[in-house]
Amino acid sequence: MSDIFDKCSTDGGYFGQLRRARDRFFTLPVIDDIPGPHMKFQGQDTIMWSINNYIGLANDPDIKAAAMAATENWSVSSPMGSRMMSGSTSEHINLEKLLAEHAQKEDSFLFNYGYMGVLGTITALTGPGDTLIVDKLAHACIVDAALSSKSKNSGRTPVRFFRHNNMDNLESVLKDVNKTRKGGLMILTEGVYGMTGDLADLTGITNLARRYDARIFIDDAHGVGVLGEKGRGTACHLGVQESIDIYFGTFAKAFASIGGYSATTSLVRDYIAYNARTQVFAKALPMSYVLSLKVALRKVIEGNDRRKAMWQRSDELKVGLRKLGYHIGTGDSPICSIFVPIGERVESVAMEMLSYLRKNGVFCTGIMWPVIPPGLMMFRMIPTSDHTPGDVEKTIEVFRNMRDSLKIRSLGKAELAKIATIYRNQ
Repeated sequence: MSDIFDKCSTDGGYFGQLRRARDRFFTLPVIDDIPGPHMKFQGQDTIMWSINNYIGLANDPDIKAAAMAATENWSVSSPMGSRMMSGSTSEHINLEKLLAEHAQKEDSFLFNYGYMGVLGTITALTGPGDTLIVDKLAHACIVDAALSSKSKNSGRTPVRFFRHNNMDNLESVLKDVNKTRKGGLMILTEGVYGMTGDLADLTGITNLARRYDARIFIDDAHGVGVLGEKGRGTACHLGVQESIDIYFGTFAKAFASIGGYSATTSLVRDYIAYNARTQVFAKALPMSYVLSLKVALRKVIEGNDRRKAMWQRSDELKVGLRKLGYHIGTGDSPICSIFVPIGERVESVAMEMLSYLRKNGVFCTGIMWPVIPPGLMMFRMIPTSDHTPGDVEKTIEVFRNMRDSLKIRSLGKAELAKIATIYRNQ
């Protein structure tokens, strides 16, 4: 016999060695500043490229004023109770209507957290005989939602995966499922893939969904507020918003807040509201968020100049780093994904590079296997409207010095082939 806590003293689990070493440099770094393009890390000024403050709303004075006024009026307690019992207010309903209008849907339903909203929406709608088909690179919340879904009579809901953005493979899976299909079918995808920065092939997905009688759920965390007319998101940007059955947007990125919403038909919205356990059994979103989010939504809708500045910084960063010989991912979002080789000395080389950047005033996120293929390191950077041309110039200079100091070589054919499989898995 063993104790369930025995694993806690081992190197098992995510980042086991760093956890045991109580690392706070690479994992769980402590950053106390107000979110913005410049933040302190371990007492040093850094250019911050790791927060999703795409259009600079994190410290917007109007949003801040709305939150403070709401807190002064309602404190942090209102409303008390879940939406199902005593936590619904006219302000919640009004915000849902505004979000639905922005998403060009009939109605929407609020969730306290994006992760729990995805989980609640998908599990609420799953029934006997239903099948879920998931993009292989979908966010953990989508995968967890799919694997948590259970049919009432037949145990766990069948879950199938298709190769990332590979429409031939998706069609093959759809054909196979339809041979023995007894219930409903829903395709689950992101809009913008937050690590690599590429967009889902929503045109291909919507065409196949209609051909094979499937519904579509899109989690557009990195698309809403960033892409499309008035920041409506990836599906609007690609001209297929009407074909998306459930559009899920989150507030943790461009809105610089917390929570999320499922926008869909009124009929489906009400079913989710009554059956999403992650919200039925949770206290309603506090008024300070609800009222400040109304202001944030207005800023998103009116945010064309902010988005233009964001795209300018993104383009400058990508062009500058490519000139240095770095390989930049081919995604069509502002996200800048930089791939470098790390060979077999995976952790030591990766940490050496990440340390160099952070110690020289550039804070970005480092990604390794299993998120990307082995032998590669990816730096993920989020350009925002608040970054300046000077921030870009200094960052490019640090990357130039890192390349020379650490003798970072160019990627070989085999490594480039690995990267190609990320963006369209063969």
